[in-house]
Amino acid sequence: MRYLGVINETSYLSVPNASQYRTIMRIFYQEYEKMRFQLYKEDVLELLHRNPAYEDYSMEQLKLDLDALIRWKNLTPIQDPGKVYTIADYKNKQYRYVMSEYAVEIERLTVRLENIFVESGNLSTNLFVRLERSLEETEEVEGKSYKEINEWWSNLQEDFKRLNRNYQDYLREFYSGKSDRLMKSVEFILHKDRFIQYLNEFIKEMQKHSRYITRLLTQKGEQIEEQLLEKVVRSEVEIPRALSELQSNMEESIRENIWGKWNSLKSWFLNTPEHECESHKVLIITNDIIRNIIQNAALILQMQNWGMSRKDDYCKFLELFLEAGTLEEAHKISAHVFGIQNIQHLKENAVRDTDSINSSVYDEVPFAYSLKPHTKAYRERRRQSGFADKTMEKLQHRMAYLRQLDGEKELVMRYIRDGRLDLTAIEDVIPDSVRITFLRWISQANMNSGKIGRTEYGQEFRLVRKPGTCVLHCEDGDLTMPAYVLEFGA
Repeated sequence: MRYLGVINETSYLSVPNASQYRTIMRIFYQEYEKMRFQLYKEDVLELLHRNPAYEDYSMEQLKLDLDALIRWKNLTPIQDPGKVYTIADYKNKQYRYVMSEYAVEIERLTVRLENIFVESGNLSTNLFVRLERSLEETEEVEGKSYKEINEWWSNLQEDFKRLNRNYQDYLREFYSGKSDRLMKSVEFILHKDRFIQYLNEFIKEMQKHSRYITRLLTQKGEQIEEQLLEKVVRSEVEIPRALSELQSNMEESIRENIWGKWNSLKSWFLNTPEHECESHKVLIITNDIIRNIIQNAALILQMQNWGMSRKDDYCKFLELFLEAGTLEEAHKISAHVFGIQNIQHLKENAVRDTDSINSSVYDEVPFAYSLKPHTKAYRERRRQSGFADKTMEKLQHRMAYLRQLDGEKELVMRYIRDGRLDLTAIEDVIPDSVRITFLRWISQANMNSGKIGRTEYGQEFRLVRKPGTCVLHCEDGDLTMPAYVLEFGA
């Protein structure tokens, strides 16, 4: 019952200018269905002008309407980090607008009310690899039935859709106001390494596969557009739908939707004359996020270090003070350290050499006092010292570690015979490091539907489950586990 409050995201459905706002949101949703998730205001204005009712619609009106939709949380503005060459460009920030999750579901509801068919999505893993395989199979798919072609197309688009959604999710997370406040807090230092690792893994995977996907799109794009996409359209038309009777131009709508999705896929990996590809923008934005994380963390640490002791600086000033040849030089050094002094009268419990009231403190023998803070948490500071050069020791440790890795690799490779690793055939007592390596390979292959994995030595394998179980004899005990066989490629 606590969620039965006002839903601001539905405001645009009932305000006086509802038709105007709904037209803009419908444009965003139609492009969203084509997997064109981000739009510039110029793109929105161009699509609006295609509607005869909005031929006189101006950019100023569009900006006001977009601001209202942002205020209702239907759209999320994302600043474009590229194409900023002047101060004027920086002040006039260029934004790309993305539908919020609430807005997508609200538009889906309105579309369902209008009896328009909506595709359902699914989740997938290993998306870059699956996109590569789907594009590599274009020649084989071309000669198959419409049903198999439709299944190939659905898998390709769902993988791309999920990839883009993952990117949108973490990008929206980092550009939200709540995340910006967190990145500037002291608690963020504890989590910055995890964020940086996540972003680096995403970029590493994208850089690893995007170049190959780009080459596939360049080599096979013309073949797909001329031969395969029309078969995809026919495969979609032949699917019986309960609502198809109400759509007179269903085939044309399906063709426009499919070509829109294909163009979005290409624009994600290939540059266009108007805009650079999305993969380059992802790289720029992610590097910008990582740079902001590091800068914020450094700033927080610097703020924490402002109160650190300046003991070394004071020791240097004391040395200069002791080396001062005249009293005037000592006064100057004292003024530099302490600044302009306020006159204060101090009393000390010590024996003076003279009782004269006209005697200056500089004429008497100085007294030394050891001052300590009156706090329970006070501890004596350790004297700072230098550190020894351990370059050779580090090199020795590194060489020992590399030798250990080579030894483990040689030990693991002993059990791969004729391109197969049959765990049921191992009768030796294996070390725990070998057991951990085998279990890691099995776990990696089980994480995807194709049961395909890759070792840290670059070998690709397929995991096969045999009936029954097997026992691995290890140095620290016996392990009963399912009977697996790892088949390595040539």
